[in-house]
Amino acid sequence: MAIHKIKIFAGRATRPLAEKIAESFGTTLGQSEILSFSDGEFQPAFNESLRGCTVFIIQSTFPPTDNLMELLMMVDAAKRASAYQVVAVMPYFGWARQDRKDRPRIPIGAKLVANMIMAAGADRVMTMDLHAEQIQGFFDIPVDALYASGIFVPYIQSLNIENLSIAAPDMGGAKRANTYAKYLGTPIIISHKERAKANVVGKMTAIGEVEGRDILIVDDMIDTAGTICMAADMLMARGAKSVRAAITHPVLSGPAYERINASALQEVIVTDTIPLNPEKDLHKFTVLSVADIFAEVIERVHNYKEISSIFFK
Repeated sequence: MAIHKIKIFAGRATRPLAEKIAESFGTTLGQSEILSFSDGEFQPAFNESLRGCTVFIIQSTFPPTDNLMELLMMVDAAKRASAYQVVAVMPYFGWARQDRKDRPRIPIGAKLVANMIMAAGADRVMTMDLHAEQIQGFFDIPVDALYASGIFVPYIQSLNIENLSIAAPDMGGAKRANTYAKYLGTPIIISHKERAKANVVGKMTAIGEVEGRDILIVDDMIDTAGTICMAADMLMARGAKSVRAAITHPVLSGPAYERINASALQEVIVTDTIPLNPEKDLHKFTVLSVADIFAEVIERVHNYKEISSIFFK
């Protein structure tokens, strides 16, 4: 068994989820605060001793960039406070779409973020449904890549949908869709999209039997919702009985909420890795918490137990 005391802390962006994780783990969040300056600069501080402790810092790094910077500074502060080990728990790993150079003279943002996390002093990273699995290789420290399928699959099974088909919103999501189709015993549909430019889809077609099927689109994240709404409308036009979506990370920028509410989507199932905007119309959204998964993995990592057996992947 682990001999180092465990302490869990939260960044400002992910505090509601962190509180649930701590409660599921059987503890409370550690005491920390953020000192803000008038020019926008800020300084995190821990209000209790971390010496010799294994410290888990929970923060999703969705925009703005302050969320990433806050995590980096908290990791640095914990290392300088003589923590035994610091684990960066990033339910949503931002900049993950920038995992390669797909045109000249651009950065590999995900690699840069990985470098910064390691430079800050993190000993381990824990995250969920990376946009690109190869990002794990950008780190020279252990990465625990968790999967939201562990909560999505039981929920989908509880709906008792008779004519269910799983759909990928694009060719890149085919592997994820195939995983869900395998565990749910359903056919698979692949959507093919052609982008006019970033965040703008030109046209879309579908490969697979659509007519008369209740379709569930699965993906790791939803940003402007242009792709998924176009896919839902296209599938309904081709004779689908209904279209739902199960999306891990609800980034939901720009007109995303309005697009979803105006689309053919019957239900959008998301997790709480990123909080929804309470000022928006959320009647189509179902939120499933990832708190229990993260709490269990934190316990297993802390006590040197394997974690692979608890996931659908």
